Amino acid sequence: MKTLKVVKIGGNIIDDDIALANFLEGFATIEGSKILVHGGGKLATKMAKSMNIEVQMVDGRRITDADTLDIITMVYGGKINKNIIAQLQANKCNSVGFTGADGNVIVSEKRPVKTIDYGFVGDVKHVNTKVPKVLLENDITPVFCAITHNENGQLLNTNADTVTSELAIAFADLYQVELYYCFEKDGVLLDVDDANSVIEDINTSNYATLKADGVITDGMLPKLDNCFHAISNHVHKVCLGKPEMLFNQNTKHTTIQA
Repeated sequence: MKTLKVVKIGGNIIDDDIALANFLEGFATIEGSKILVHGGGKLATKMAKSMNIEVQMVDGRRITDADTLDIITMVYGGKINKNIIAQLQANKCNSVGFTGADGNVIVSEKRPVKTIDYGFVGDVKHVNTKVPKVLLENDITPVFCAITHNENGQLLNTNADTVTSELAIAFADLYQVELYYCFEKDGVLLDVDDANSVIEDINTSNYATLKADGVITDGMLPKLDNCFHAISNHVHKVCLGKPEMLFNQNTKHTTIQA
């Protein structure tokens, strides 16, 4: 089986022009098949505020009303995605930008209202690999933003970490998939105030302990839940850390194990 690297970059890379340029220059040099997924929540928030559109967050999750969805579509699917594509082309990495609606790749359903109505937020139901598979086979890199659709004409804001793990799982029957979540820290930290306290290996057993002890909380929980979802669905390798781990496996990072 050929290897496929599925890489997600977060807002702290996207929001820093120099960091993004450096990352994309390095990403372009990765040999073999690869997919890039990006978020962009901070820029979307900035844009919304500049247009006097209220930003509503509940437990770190964005409430996506119709106006907010318009902003997200413009920022994620437009400004950020096309900027990344242009920079990859400049680095001789042929690439094509996607929302989940393009090629009918990622189908979601609107999150049902329980205690909170999140608005136009999607939960992934199915990934169609046909179109990106053709691109990968022709040395073209798909670049996904975190927008999906419901096959009935409705775009949906979708968690970028979830989009990444679902793409990785969908390709696990076709490739030996390596999944990388790149962000500003060296990995998952035992002590959030100590940048050197990286937990290098997390498995199902110690993950439960780390959660019970309150070591892993808040925004890191859904990210790690996506990691374990991927590793339990035949994704070969799952890593979290700074982008340097893509180019040097000796760089300190966190590896997820079953």
